[in-house]
Amino acid sequence: MSVSVPLKTNQPVETIYVDGHRIACDGGGGALGHPKVWYEMGDEGQVECLYCGRLYVQKTSEGGATH
Repeated sequence: MSVSVPLKTNQPVETIYVDGHRIACDGGGGALGHPKVWYEMGDEGQVECLYCGRLYVQKTSEGGATH
């Protein structure tokens, strides 16, 4: 019996733009999600959830993403 595991791609599952620098992710699937985890954006202005792969990007005051 063989088990295939999908390979991680370079593309995030979903990109979410947020106002703050601290975010919480629970996978968004209710009971099918994952435990709630908190992340800090840091200097890069973005962070990827280690559970589900969602990419959170901090917005700037001009409406675009930070660098």
